[in-house]
Amino acid sequence: MPKKIRITAGNITLDGELNDTKTAQAIWAALPIVARGNRWGDEIYFGIGVQSREAGGQEVVAVGDLAYWPPGNAFCIFFGPTPASSGSEPRAASAVIVVGKLAGDAKQLTKVPSGAQVTIEKAV
Repeated sequence: MPKKIRITAGNITLDGELNDTKTAQAIWAALPIVARGNRWGDEIYFGIGVQSREAGGQEVVAVGDLAYWPPGNAFCIFFGPTPASSGSEPRAASAVIVVGKLAGDAKQLTKVPSGAQVTIEKAV
């Protein structure tokens, strides 16, 4: 069963869901997470202190996808093309595990600068 979360990045708040992967379950168990987000094109990412080596990663994702990037133990929020993209699709630096999806307009995150505080918490 998907788990409801709320992500606040700067002054933007969006709801989302984590899926049933082992990595998503580990992230859920670690919530709340507060970190400073880094921008890489239209992606916000930050280390979360969760380690997972789940198989089945992918580089091309969809707008609004939430993912875990194993090399950096990082949470990634995709809302458009990144420097690795060849078109309008979001593309991770290397394979990520998709752990969930944002609800609502992910493009709002274009207003969030690098270095902004990001909070992921369980939604009530």
